[in-house]
This record gives sequence, structure tokens and C-alpha cells, in this order.
Amino acid sequence: MSGRRRALSSASALALLAMAATACDAEQWKRVGFPEPSSEQAHRMLQLWQGTWIAALAVGVVVWGLIIWAVLFHRKRKGQEGLPKQVRYNLPVEMLYTAVPFVIIGVLFFYTARDQSYVEKIEKNPDVTVDVIGYQWSWQFDYIGAGFQKADGTPVSISGTPTSPDAPGGTGNGEKPVLVLPVNKTVHFNLKSDNVIHSFWVPAFLYKKDVMPGYVNQFQLTPSKTGTYEGRCAELCGVDHSRMLFQVKVVTQAEFDAYIAEQKGGGAQ
Repeated sequence: MSGRRRALSSASALALLAMAATACDAEQWKRVGFPEPSSEQAHRMLQLWQGTWIAALAVGVVVWGLIIWAVLFHRKRKGQEGLPKQVRYNLPVEMLYTAVPFVIIGVLFFYTARDQSYVEKIEKNPDVTVDVIGYQWSWQFDYIGAGFQKADGTPVSISGTPTSPDAPGGTGNGEKPVLVLPVNKTVHFNLKSDNVIHSFWVPAFLYKKDVMPGYVNQFQLTPSKTGTYEGRCAELCGVDHSRMLFQVKVVTQAEFDAYIAEQKGGGAQ
């Protein structure tokens, strides 16, 4: 076996070994490292991510092919003296090399801008509105609207227990608040902070947004799958930043209505 064939065989074996070592199933390979999306907006972001990888691989294949072609057909031959024939100042080729990158950038920019506009779109009449209040070091979720008010006029509100013993009401153990949302319904989030900058992040939604004092950030999403998803603060906000956790529980509309009715009746989360 020639040295070239041995090298090719070794490279192929290493590639297969690397694929096996990742222990990824077919769906994980399709997502190219992304977690499984759980909202309509997350699905759109996954599609953009996959398309970007396809474009990158296509460019890579062309570049690798040209490199291999140059190595195989333009290398110095046995007995050849001096440099091989030099090709330069080829205007059509130079124009092609200049135009193609601009076309690629333009296409990627178009799809990125399109999907960003979709993800950041704010509808006028969302199904559910939630005020998210971040504080050191937990979260408070207030359901806003006439359908979410208790008998005394206050909104249905879910709060976590501060984890730090030094914080007001803190126990040192901390209780994660659970935000319950209906599936396939548009949810509007108003993000507020009582003290320092936090960041509201649910990895399954492939989205996070800063929670800043003195400014109300907002975004909307539509959960597309029932289940319980972990959330956390993604901005270093103090000693107990790592304990600033919460959960999002996505349920059917009937389960959501029953939950809100229970909370309005005085049931505790």
C-alpha cells in the first residue's frame, strides 16, 4: 500500500472513530450541536443554524477540492527544473473570487435579517403577558391582564425564595419558581430588574435577553411542546448568581386554565 493510501485510510478511520465517540443519534447530528427546540422561534433559529452549516460545508468542499486539485495536478514533477508555469492577472478568475464572497455574505445576511425579524417580532395582542422581575437572587413572575387578577385586584404572582441567607427572606436553600405557560400560545415577556443586570435564559427556547434596572426589555415566544424546561440567569449578578434558577412548565390550555384558577383562588405555588 502506498503512503498516500495509508494516509487516506488512517484519516477515514479517525473520522469514523470521532463520529462514534460523540455517541450522537441521527436527530442530534441534524441539529449540529443545538439542543432540541421547544418554541416556534427556536425552530426558526435551528433552521438558520442548519442552513449556515450547509453553506459552510459547500464552501469547504469547493476549497478543499481546489487545494487537492492544485496539489495533484500542479505539483513539481520528477525531473522538472525550475518553477511550474505561473498563472497570474487572470481578470475573470479574480472577478469571480471577488464576487462569490459578496454573494455568500449577501445570502447569509438576508436569511439572518429575515429570521431575526421573525424572532424579535412583537404582536399587539399576545395570549399571555408575564412580567419577569429579577432580583438578587431569584425571580418573580407576574401574570398581567384582567383574566389573571385575584379577587383583591392583584395579579397572579409566582416568586422564588432568595438563596442567600443574607438576602431578605433568604433561607440558604432557595426554592426555584415555576413559570407555567400554555402550549402553542403567544407569550409576551416584560423583563425588569430591582437591582443589577440579570439575563433571562431558557436554553430549550434558544433565546436569552438581558434584564436591566431602569429599563423594560421585552420579547415574545410561542412554546411548541409540553414539558418542563430549566432556566437560569445568564449574567454574572453577584455571589449567588449560579443559584438564580427557575423552571418553565409548558402545559395544555386546559391545564393552564386550571392552574390559573387555582392561583386566583389563593392556592400557593
